[in-house]
Amino acid sequence: MRGNMSKEIVENVKKMLDSNNVKYELSEHDPVYTSDQAANVRGVDIKTGVKALVLKTYEDRFVLVLARADKRADLEKIAELEGTKNVRLANPQEVFKLTGCEIGSVPPFGHLTELKTYLDKDILENDEVNFNCGQLTKSIRMKAQDLLKVINPVFI
Repeated sequence: MRGNMSKEIVENVKKMLDSNNVKYELSEHDPVYTSDQAANVRGVDIKTGVKALVLKTYEDRFVLVLARADKRADLEKIAELEGTKNVRLANPQEVFKLTGCEIGSVPPFGHLTELKTYLDKDILENDEVNFNCGQLTKSIRMKAQDLLKVINPVFI
């Protein structure tokens, strides 16, 4: 079932990008589990990677944080912006239940699962971005500015 669901997510991402006239390249590769592995298999600089992190607030709300792959997300800042005591990374079961994706394969489009999305503005310093799109073996490369065509983020 997980395989079928992740294929559907890849197709939904492609449809969403196509319907917004966003040009992108979809590539297939060996499974990647870290940002370093992803950059190596894609043949790109790690700073062009986008980590899509599902966070859970103290009150059990979920948000999506898009961080540059060479940086750490500022959890204290997210907690402050969310008006909560603290946030933590969602566990693998929570991420899958919410997104249908394994950790590391969540695409950066929170609206696909109705998640409030925070975007590290440093991502936009790159011309292009790379990210997994529902599977650990599939990546998308697209213009960084085109992210703004398809997400409505809170900038951090």
